[in-house]
Amino acid sequence: MDLPEEFLSAARKARSCVVLTGAGISAESGLATFRGRDGLWRDRDPRDLATPEAFSRDPKLVWEWYQWRRQQLARSGPNPGHLAIAAMEGMFDSFLLATQNVDGLHQRAGSRRMVELHGNITRDRCTRCGKVVPEKADGGDELPKCGCGGLMRPDVVWFGEAVPAEALETAWEESGRAGIFLAVGTSGLVQPAASLPVIAKRGGAYLVEVNPEPTPLSEAADLAVRAAAGAAMPELLERIGLARGMQARAREINTKSRRCENGT
Repeated sequence: MDLPEEFLSAARKARSCVVLTGAGISAESGLATFRGRDGLWRDRDPRDLATPEAFSRDPKLVWEWYQWRRQQLARSGPNPGHLAIAAMEGMFDSFLLATQNVDGLHQRAGSRRMVELHGNITRDRCTRCGKVVPEKADGGDELPKCGCGGLMRPDVVWFGEAVPAEALETAWEESGRAGIFLAVGTSGLVQPAASLPVIAKRGGAYLVEVNPEPTPLSEAADLAVRAAAGAAMPELLERIGLARGMQARAREINTKSRRCENGT
């Protein structure tokens, strides 16, 4: 990968880094995206299922979809892109991963300094008392309920719902003071996440986009890498490690990434 000196200089000087990820990085682990050609489920558009109205109208149908998604997730795992992002945490004084994904693959890859903008489908939340618990085993045809008697729902942000205020505030603050910002596998269409790269750019960050296709963010990016995250992020990690004098750490994680890619 031919990277400009401006990127290497920004990577060398930056004290803080923010990474924003979207559905593209999860798609490389075999998980369908809402907007992809394989996004339909039983001839239904998931955007018609991921709403409070859909859950109120037919909670059983919505739960069937989420159980199917959880089964898909159980057969998937982090890819080299997830692993590379997790390794970047140790390369900057300040680091934040803000993800739009709800699959928990970043945590499984080792990411810890992160916020989930859209929740996580591996948790359930009570519609009555708000209690959040890890997902429970499939109870067959019975809809899951809380101890208070309230109906449980996946702990995710549906269309028409607000992003958790604390997570969004953290992402805004960290983006505004980032020295380098990477937008990885995100469409740049979904707000408020799509505003984070703009905030970072206004604050003086060097903006990198990693996506096979152009997005609304592309024109503002200082560097657009037209490749999938699984291929691009390990190489970017290695170059960042070289720029910051952490070559050994970058090589270590890239070896793990290659093993992950080969299924060993």
